[in-house]
Amino acid sequence: MPDNEQSQPVIQAEKPGFIQSLLLMPRSIPFIVGNEAAERFSFYGMKAILATFMTTYLLDANGKSAFMGEEEANKWIHYFNSAVYFTPIIGAIMADWLFGKYRVILYVSLLYCVGHALLACIDLGHLGIQTGIEPRTFLFLGLICISLGAGGIKPCVSTNVGDQFDQKNKFLIPIVFSLFYFAINFGSFFSTLLMPSMLKNYGPGWAFGIPGILMGIATFIFWVGTPHYKRVPPAGSEFFVKTFSWEGIRALSNLIPLFIFIAMFWALFDQTASAWVHQADKMDRMIGNFELLPAQVQAANPLLVMFFIPIFSLLIYPALGKLIEVSPLRKIGMGMFLTIPSFIIPAWIENQIDLGVKVHVYWHVIAYLFLTAAEVMISITALEFSYTQAPPSMKSIVMGFNLMSVSIGNFFVGYINHMIEHEHKIGNKDFLTGADYYWFFTACMLVTAIIYVAWSFTYKGRTYIQGETTTADPS
Repeated sequence: MPDNEQSQPVIQAEKPGFIQSLLLMPRSIPFIVGNEAAERFSFYGMKAILATFMTTYLLDANGKSAFMGEEEANKWIHYFNSAVYFTPIIGAIMADWLFGKYRVILYVSLLYCVGHALLACIDLGHLGIQTGIEPRTFLFLGLICISLGAGGIKPCVSTNVGDQFDQKNKFLIPIVFSLFYFAINFGSFFSTLLMPSMLKNYGPGWAFGIPGILMGIATFIFWVGTPHYKRVPPAGSEFFVKTFSWEGIRALSNLIPLFIFIAMFWALFDQTASAWVHQADKMDRMIGNFELLPAQVQAANPLLVMFFIPIFSLLIYPALGKLIEVSPLRKIGMGMFLTIPSFIIPAWIENQIDLGVKVHVYWHVIAYLFLTAAEVMISITALEFSYTQAPPSMKSIVMGFNLMSVSIGNFFVGYINHMIEHEHKIGNKDFLTGADYYWFFTACMLVTAIIYVAWSFTYKGRTYIQGETTTADPS
């Protein structure tokens, strides 16, 4: 290179600030984020009241109690969660192979609405409408439809976000995924706070029906944004060629161990809707003159997420960056270790409850502080990392595998509760009773985190952005 070229200063464009970045977003993003907020309101509003409904409100066709025990309710809640996060792989294949993300999102959303409608029918007997169908049948049919609907659109919605960007505005991807996650928790916070009160004051029909209305609104918002979406066409027969190409197999083989490690985090995290709700029922929940309902305590998580997202992005990550390189894999590893104290606290609470000591629900909030910080470091990072590590033709299916980690974690918890329900024993001792239940999952998380750290040093991958050639692994 000539001397005069060497002497020229390298001028780098300064990245825009957060507010300016929002103004530079593609026009499709508000519709996608609005759809996600309404859809998550519907899902988490329904999910928030499942444990209480199953153990306190579930009746038979004659109006007599058909309540589930805690272990049976926990089992079905986690099996349902497992189904919700297993079906994304089906939606991903349909999107990448045949229909494209847009059509899968739109059509499967309608099935999602049917599921909510079936749950709302649980309370028809109270309106004097006799169907002769057991409420439990409406419950399971509704949950099946929701698992297909919610699961089917999950990988498509998140990858559809990334598809709106190209080489010119790829620097906005981390910001938009944070906004996307913020929308999830914005919807989740209000529904988790409101739906338990609706269940208590107005019954299951309204408590399940309102989330259904929000799902209808979510579908409408998505449809209105149709003219603005940048659509990546399905690969057709090329899908299988690309999926099973060396590049596709390499990407999946690199990421699958990561998804297996993350599964243990979700095994712990999703118990906030089951075991933690039952534990909160035995705690002092008075906040001044107001008593929280057990299911409402879950609202601490989305509230903290909305608070933590800017804190981590603007303060914590930059501060850590002065000491170490804050790579995606390091964020996930730190999050795994933060998960451990979040289950030590419920273990201690359960010990106190076994002695007749009533612990205040503030201790659950402290546990949520650790768990939510871990969620921000693991879930948001894994979402963005999975997208960027997937070849263009495989982004939906890779996202489906990412979501399958939630399915594996929930199936594990469901099976453990199945064993407890059927009174399995270790020697002469009941299987995982009392605080032992929480200590078991704490130990599982610790072992997983240690093995993950060793594995993370071996990871080698590539980054793929739509319309761009591959780059070296950023992790």
